[in-house]
Amino acid sequence: MCSELFRIPLQWLNHSIGGVVPVKMLLVLLLVCLGLGILGWCRRNHRASEAWGYLPGLFILAVGVMVLPQMFPGGLPIRGYGVMVLLGSLSGIGLAMVRARQMNLNPDIIFSLAFGMFVCGIIGARLFYVIEYWDTRFQFDDWPSTFLAIVKFTEGGLVVYGSLIGATVAFLWFMRRQRLPALAMADLIAPSLLVGLAFGRIGCLLNGCCYGGESHRPWTITFPAASMLYSEQVAAGRMHGFELVFPKGSNYPEVVRVDEGSPAAKAGLTVGSKIDSINQSHGDQFQKELLQSYDSPKPLVLKTKSGQLLSIPSPKVRSRSLPVHPAQVYSAVNAILLAWVLWTFYAFRRRDGEVTALMLTIYPISRFLLEMIRIDESAVFGTGLSISQNISLVLLLVALGMWISLRRKTSLQATFA
Repeated sequence: MCSELFRIPLQWLNHSIGGVVPVKMLLVLLLVCLGLGILGWCRRNHRASEAWGYLPGLFILAVGVMVLPQMFPGGLPIRGYGVMVLLGSLSGIGLAMVRARQMNLNPDIIFSLAFGMFVCGIIGARLFYVIEYWDTRFQFDDWPSTFLAIVKFTEGGLVVYGSLIGATVAFLWFMRRQRLPALAMADLIAPSLLVGLAFGRIGCLLNGCCYGGESHRPWTITFPAASMLYSEQVAAGRMHGFELVFPKGSNYPEVVRVDEGSPAAKAGLTVGSKIDSINQSHGDQFQKELLQSYDSPKPLVLKTKSGQLLSIPSPKVRSRSLPVHPAQVYSAVNAILLAWVLWTFYAFRRRDGEVTALMLTIYPISRFLLEMIRIDESAVFGTGLSISQNISLVLLLVALGMWISLRRKTSLQATFA
């Protein structure tokens, strides 16, 4: 895990040149001039539509120069997750440009399309994550803190299916505006999406999110005490040798696991026990008490629903989490293999849309299986499945309908020439 790679100092942006013009104002002026120059050049060469591939980026840079020094007074942190997302996007764009040249398509179109899909994909992925975890990770006492937590997407917290929804909206808008064949373009960029996903999963590993369940396989990994997984293991009682679950609608968390030979087992705790209080705390205080009691010399006192009092000795403090499946690595390998399959299948397609249909078939299946290993998403809608597993099933139905529709068409491939 390496959440933060380094920091870029930004204090110099607030300094003035000759005590008159602030540096950031000068940089914004230069960006405006550059944007006007690009717009003029594109119009003069009858390529005005291409300017939209550059101007939004310049606008974002200008806004960043103005607001970043106030948002990050200690310097701009460069996160491992954000770097991997950027590398994934660049790799995907490069791969799509290679295919575009093979299909006699102007690679500049890929740049313009990629920018819109990247921005909308990030928005969709973050919005999906915020909605999913609003109750537990984004409810602060003041709106500035809430807003800052929402926009910190470079620290992790992007959902793949949310990104797919956002990127699809941008893709369809661009296809309609440029009058390009949507299915043919979707086939062209499909492998690139999965290459980007592979890099993104490595970013998840650096960030410590999207983790797997406990395992004792030789290839398991652990995370440091500052990680989300470590805190959640402590809050669930795993460091004391047991595990609590918090059933919805119940005020009594239930013990679902007790490790043999652990302090909890020696104290007499058994599977199926319902906990009434922890250190005399009830309700929402259960997890907080477990976090506070972990590094305390005092024993952990549990009172069961039946009135039994159990005193669990404080365990030796671990510097790292319990070993878990490297789910992020599994996902990255899965994505790169699927990208290779789609890239190879492209030459054998008979109809536009078949590569996309194949992606919507095999990725939901692999994602559904990978979700069985991950433990960071809880079941929703009373299905016993995570939200990603539910969406995977929906996408499989979409893929089935797409295959049926494609089979009814005669062999047809659009040309970009």
